[in-house]
Amino acid sequence: MLYYEDFSKWVDSNLQQLPSDVIAVNFNLYEGSNQTYDIQLIGTDTFDEEDEDWVCEEIFTTGEDVFLIPRTDDIENWEDGLSFITKMIEKYLQDGKLANVLQELQGVGVGFVDGDIEILHQAK
Repeated sequence: MLYYEDFSKWVDSNLQQLPSDVIAVNFNLYEGSNQTYDIQLIGTDTFDEEDEDWVCEEIFTTGEDVFLIPRTDDIENWEDGLSFITKMIEKYLQDGKLANVLQELQGVGVGFVDGDIEILHQAK
């Protein structure tokens, strides 16, 4: 999968920095100024699948350390970009080096900062 190897290294690096009181994470997506999709990882100390405001309670963020994915003809519109990035995160959840860190959280979400959050993993 294109970009997956670099993406997984970026996720690995950031998951190693997660504070122990983070109970959920979200992959915040932005439409970058240079024809990119920008991915930022945030961690929160609250999670509520019924109320997306949990992503506003960040206690950890990668800040300016964002992962960039160039927009191509295949992922030009935001729906295709979201789908592509979601598939990368789902692949990481299955076989990423630190997938267990994400799987042990109460929730893992993804979404554009001005849109809806899709929950990709939730603790049972």
